Amino acid sequence: MNKKIVVTGIGIQSCLGNTVKDYWDSLSNGISGIRTITQVSSDSFPCKVSGEVQNFEPGEWMNPKEAKRMGRFSQLAVAAAKDAIKQSGFLGKIDTDRIGVLIGTGAGGLPETDQQAAIKESKGVMRMSPFYIPSMLSNMASANISRIYQATGYNNTCITACAASTQAIGEAAEIIKNNKADIVITGGAESGICEIGMGGFSTIHALSTWDGDPSKASRPFDANRDGFAPAEGSGILILESEEHAIKRGAVPIAEIAGFGVTSDAFHLVQPHKEGLGATKAMKLAIEDAGLEKKDIDYINAHGTSTPTNDRIETLAIKNLFGDEAYNIPISSTKSMVGHSLGASGALEIIACIQSTIHDEIHPTINLENPDPECDLNYVPNTKIKKKVEVALSNSFGFGGQNACVVVKKY
Repeated sequence: MNKKIVVTGIGIQSCLGNTVKDYWDSLSNGISGIRTITQVSSDSFPCKVSGEVQNFEPGEWMNPKEAKRMGRFSQLAVAAAKDAIKQSGFLGKIDTDRIGVLIGTGAGGLPETDQQAAIKESKGVMRMSPFYIPSMLSNMASANISRIYQATGYNNTCITACAASTQAIGEAAEIIKNNKADIVITGGAESGICEIGMGGFSTIHALSTWDGDPSKASRPFDANRDGFAPAEGSGILILESEEHAIKRGAVPIAEIAGFGVTSDAFHLVQPHKEGLGATKAMKLAIEDAGLEKKDIDYINAHGTSTPTNDRIETLAIKNLFGDEAYNIPISSTKSMVGHSLGASGALEIIACIQSTIHDEIHPTINLENPDPECDLNYVPNTKIKKKVEVALSNSFGFGGQNACVVVKKY
């Protein structure tokens, strides 16, 4: 259980690009990937923006025949995994029974459900696609990565709403510590921009109704925030023990040092009003890393741009860090990439890794009118240079799911 778990490969598909460099360059420079929604007509709901992966051609990342049998969330996961696996360089070098896969997702193939429901209504059930079920099931991102790359070891899917990929990454580290695998392909994938998804979130007033410049729709911690900007994407990490990585000649990129998970046990969709579950999850992650609160150099916030979440997350950080909370730089990746639900944590952990590499903290953009109840240092609008040895990444999901991961500079 004392193994040091390191990252040896990273792959990404996001509204800010499909390379880690493009993604980080945009985050660092405060460039938003939120645009006018195109994947579905927004005539029937008030949200008009989204963070869509642009110009994604599945056939460029996988066999086109394979791609046609997958849901979009699976396609994004397989594409991100391809780059992560290539960078890590383990294929063909270790026993495939020792390669695991653990992917987080919130809703799986939601657009495919939307499409096939329409066919059912217009043409009848027997005209539905025979690939509907395997494209819709939430476990299929993990299953497809496993099948394509012959990862015949541990396989699982984490479906804890917006905490899913953070929890997947944390649990992947524990799988390696417990000697259930030598390498785990982990992270998250989500693609839920469709009528049923947009309608569902719209009816609970979770989405932004911003009608100006789309890049300004996501406004975490700002007094004028009005909901999150829906997004899609995938972030994949290759995890293994430091000993295993060095033995096979791999180059560690960062360390996944600690993990904490809790449940609010409070409400269907609202966080605990005092932020107790979030506070405990952060505390557990720091303790699991063998660190103290004073060791945290940066917090990547869940920071959804919803009125309740941002206020409660601020409270939770104050609960744990006390007055020191005011001295810790905090930023929201979602200000630029929107909220990709189950994939968001993986994208944010990748941002944390880049902070430890570049000793730089990306800004929270669109923070123009600070909410008096959100009074911490959210690195407004402009990046800062700061040595980042340790970063804490927060993810909090519907159902009271809380997951936090500690990332350390390698």
